[in-house]
Amino acid sequence: MLEKISFEQFQKVDLRVGKVLRAEGVAGSEKLLRLEIDLGEERRQILAGLAVSYAAEELVGQSVIIVANLEPRKIMGLESQGMLLCADTSEKPVCLTVLSEVLPGTRVR
Repeated sequence: MLEKISFEQFQKVDLRVGKVLRAEGVAGSEKLLRLEIDLGEERRQILAGLAVSYAAEELVGQSVIIVANLEPRKIMGLESQGMLLCADTSEKPVCLTVLSEVLPGTRVR
């Protein structure tokens, strides 16, 4: 288990619901998918190492949970502007989603 953080530290993490508009493989990578995410007032590009576990088309249209306030990071020459949250199971990662329809950009608390 990781080190405990305070409630104030947790409040700094901006978790948002995003809708996957597009998903495609990244040239030269067997693991990466490039996702275009609708966050309501903006669209973001997020790179996720899910290609081994999911076909790109499985993710399109899904409402997912992302960390919206991570600093952008270059991966294989592309900028990732957030992180998709997944449960790390023994079989494959499971993307975190919502039970009911939620508008893109809605904050998760």
